[in-house]
Amino acid sequence: MVVPARTSRSSRRAAGALAAALAGAALLAGCTNTTGGGGDTGFVESSGTTVTYYAPNQRTAVPDLAGTTLDGKQLALADYRGKFVVVNIWGSWCGPCRVEAPALQETYEQYQSKGVQFLGINARDINAAALAFVRDDHITYPSLQDPSETLLLEFKTVVPPSNIPSSIIVDRTGKIATRIIGGTTEPQLKQALDKVLSGS
Repeated sequence: MVVPARTSRSSRRAAGALAAALAGAALLAGCTNTTGGGGDTGFVESSGTTVTYYAPNQRTAVPDLAGTTLDGKQLALADYRGKFVVVNIWGSWCGPCRVEAPALQETYEQYQSKGVQFLGINARDINAAALAFVRDDHITYPSLQDPSETLLLEFKTVVPPSNIPSSIIVDRTGKIATRIIGGTTEPQLKQALDKVLSGS
């Protein structure tokens, strides 16, 4: 009778360890979707990604981000004032970031001529891994290095630091027009951009 009891306890321990590992993997992959903010209008996609649009009179100024790009150049978000900007928060360690990368690059190529710029914030990463990610996924827009999450914390009232990947669309006046918590798709990102570009 003792042997089955030991086996049962062992099975329970193994199942518990597996559940903990899966939970940890989900957190690392950026699967936590925490939303917030009052006076906004949002909807939840079936994938779990949350998109929130802000009407022009509800928008707040984007933080004044500046830093060093992955290739060692100085860049500030203010350099793009007068353009629409998609700010994407990502990490090479993040599975959903790799899934959404082609959609971001494709949308960037299609919307450049419409006055849209893309800027990445590479969080919790070593530069060599980030550069390999950019090379492998053929990303041509710049990304700021943010290994210690200093830049990410500037967005903490808009995007909780645990939510990677996430994207923010900034309007021509430097205000936040849309927030996307979670990985995005090309149709979803284009829909969000079209709404902002139309003045909605």
